Amino acid sequence: MTRVTLITGDGIGPEIAEAARRCIDATGAGIEWEIAEAGIDVMKREGTPLPEKTLESIRTNRIALKAPITTPVGTGFRSINVHLRQEFGLYACLRPCKSYKGVRSRYSDIDLVVVRENTEDLYAGIEFEKGKTETRELIEWLNKHSKRPIGPNAGISIKPISVEGTERIVRYAFEYARRMGRRKVTSVHKANIMKFSDGLWLEVSRDVAKRYPDIEFEDRIVDNMCMQLIQKPELYDVIVLPNLYGDILSDLCAGLVGGLGVAPGANIGENMAIFEATHGSAPKYAGQNKVNPTALILSGLLLLQHLGKANEAQRLEKAVSAVIAEGRDVTYDMKPDRNDPTAVGTQEMADAIIRKIKAG
Repeated sequence: MTRVTLITGDGIGPEIAEAARRCIDATGAGIEWEIAEAGIDVMKREGTPLPEKTLESIRTNRIALKAPITTPVGTGFRSINVHLRQEFGLYACLRPCKSYKGVRSRYSDIDLVVVRENTEDLYAGIEFEKGKTETRELIEWLNKHSKRPIGPNAGISIKPISVEGTERIVRYAFEYARRMGRRKVTSVHKANIMKFSDGLWLEVSRDVAKRYPDIEFEDRIVDNMCMQLIQKPELYDVIVLPNLYGDILSDLCAGLVGGLGVAPGANIGENMAIFEATHGSAPKYAGQNKVNPTALILSGLLLLQHLGKANEAQRLEKAVSAVIAEGRDVTYDMKPDRNDPTAVGTQEMADAIIRKIKAG
């Protein structure tokens, strides 16, 4: 048995965590789940959204499946997702975006993989609040050393991009491409404007690419990349990006395949991995047995692949694909008419996937 931490999250998290767990178990993967909590619900009871016992469970098991967790906008505690990535050095965010027959989209046959650097860039959390003493001191120093003055009422975020961080994530993208039989890696940047951060990213990307002559390499400026993905997504394969661009473009790529409801994710480090759906916690739907569990189930597929359980992963994807293609036992958002009374609930869709798995 492989022991895996299951973080049930908040909002719709517990419901889709249960659906995903049952589907993974149906493959016979032999996983022993250790249930852990994080988010708003546990915050109310324990005074922290991320208890130490949850962190210790992840440290011990070194692999986790995490349901969505609410991140307050503007106020409240900092993103648990960001904290977990930084705490455990989960430097690579893997977000496959794949078309499934039966999912409404303007596109078909999309098969892209976004590889996002997780620890640096503007998401590193190095920020200085407007009006604080240290912020004024920083502004004074910057104004002495820069030709572009900053006003006294500015808030400041720092964008670190290092040689080591860039080399590590670009190398991961190439190794992933090689391991999965992919043909091309595209590095995305804004080096034409940010010459000392994104410029470094581009330079290191090109250096790493030289070590992989069997994989095609190219680079794209981020705004042009957005247009290219809308116009001709078939030209792209594995896309590697700094943190902020990766966050934005992974949602764009999810839109190409029908939305975040079918978009899985993984956060990979040297010795640890956390798998998660890329959508939010949708608290207004909590407890209604209504939401689509596909994204977290497909994140479980990535977990199985990570564990080397290729056969179980293949059976799970085949079952998910079949249920979606049939369009009968799916949640309301996957019906042509969202008011279709034949739509099933979260657990009922999981039941249908389980039946497909058992039927072979």
